[in-house]
Parts: sequence; structure tokens; C-alpha cells
Amino acid sequence: MQNGKVFSGREWARRLTLAVALIAAPIPLAAQQPAGDASKPAAPKTETPAPAPAQSPAKDAAGPAAPEPAKPDPAKPDSPKAEAPKDAPAEEGAIKVEDIAARVTIQAHGAAKWEEGYAKIAETIAKLRAAAQKAGLKETGRPLAVFTDTDDAGFKFDAMLPVEAPADSKADLGADVSIGQAPSGKAVRFEHRGAYDDIDSTYEAITAYLDEKGLEARNLFVEEYVAEAKDSSDVALQVDIYVFLK
Repeated sequence: MQNGKVFSGREWARRLTLAVALIAAPIPLAAQQPAGDASKPAAPKTETPAPAPAQSPAKDAAGPAAPEPAKPDPAKPDSPKAEAPKDAPAEEGAIKVEDIAARVTIQAHGAAKWEEGYAKIAETIAKLRAAAQKAGLKETGRPLAVFTDTDDAGFKFDAMLPVEAPADSKADLGADVSIGQAPSGKAVRFEHRGAYDDIDSTYEAITAYLDEKGLEARNLFVEEYVAEAKDSSDVALQVDIYVFLK
């Protein structure tokens, strides 16, 4: 949702498949002729001097008069600095290429309609935490959501919680919870800071960045919840988005 409007399924489906369908190619700027400096006075017209009268050798020996020193141009005002778009990820710190190692997780499948997306993800993560506590497994990382399928109605995902490897592979995790591994490999990490309702603008910036850099992505991306939120409008949310590369 953006500006109080709920995203349509088609709009979210577009962002969830950005890794294989880059749609926001950067638009080249047209070359512009730089404008002249308005603060700089116009140069005086040069007139052709009249022929000088013949002079005696004594006068010529004195040499021509020294030219007047050139007057410095008035100081030019500094050009205003262009500001980066508010929702675009910054080049420094917010975007990094990383090698993501495989991690042991417990995981559960989930599905949601677009308008209830974050609530369903949070609900499934809570289910995983309860299962880990019941089985005596220590949580070792931040919760994840791996998006697996989308359509106009909603999306499917795998919620994952990194844990210590259980001593017993048949630990009682409850219904619909299993042991697995988080995605691994080379990925570009982007940051989203703010409400989940506004995350679509971050995905648009990601799409433009990948296209600009010519990066070829796998059909796999992951949200890691650095700071979780109470609901989709909570601006305290912090999400790292990983786009895995081919």
C-alpha cells in the first residue's frame, strides 16, 4: 500500500518477479548545452586598431606599453546539489554484494492475500518461534521470508528461523514445521527502513539499480527482518532484502 491505497495483486506480482523481469530501465538524460553564466559581464567588442605612425628607432627601443592586467570574473554561484530520491537505497552502506552462507533453519509454508501480507508473515514467524521453544532449539539469527510464488490474488512464501542444528533430526516441531536451510550464494543486499506498506517503492529502486548495473538475478529473493514491526504501518520496521545473482 502506498499513499493510503492498497496495492493491486498485479502490482505486487510485478515486484515479486523483479529478479527475472527488470522493468525500470534507466532513462538516459538528453545532452544539454550548458547555459552561460548570467553573472559574468559580456566581453567588449574588439575593434581593429588604426595603423600606428612610424616611429624613430629611439622611441622603438623603449618597447610597447605593458598591457593592463586581466580583471578576474565575478565569482560563480555554486550549482545546487541534486538530492537522491527519498525511497531509493543509498549507494554507500545500503547496498552491498555479499556471499551468503547456508544456515540451518526451521521453516513453514505460508500464503497470503496482498493486503494482509505482513500480518501473515509475522504470524508464521511467531509459529516458528513457538516450535523452536518447544523443541529446545536456540534461535541464532533473524527471521526470513522467502517468496516462492505469486499471482493476482496473493503470494506464497516460506518463513524461516535460523536455529542451532538439533541433535535429533526427528525433533518434535509440531505440525507443518520442518528443518531445512536458508538460501545461500552471492546476493545483493538492499535496505528498507520504514513501514511495510511503503516497501514497494524500495523494490522499484532495486529494479532500477539492477538494470543500471546490468546484474542478472535468479528468481529468488529474501526479506530478512532486522527490526520487526507490530503491523504493516509501523515505521520502526527494518528489512534487508537479498536479491540472489546468477
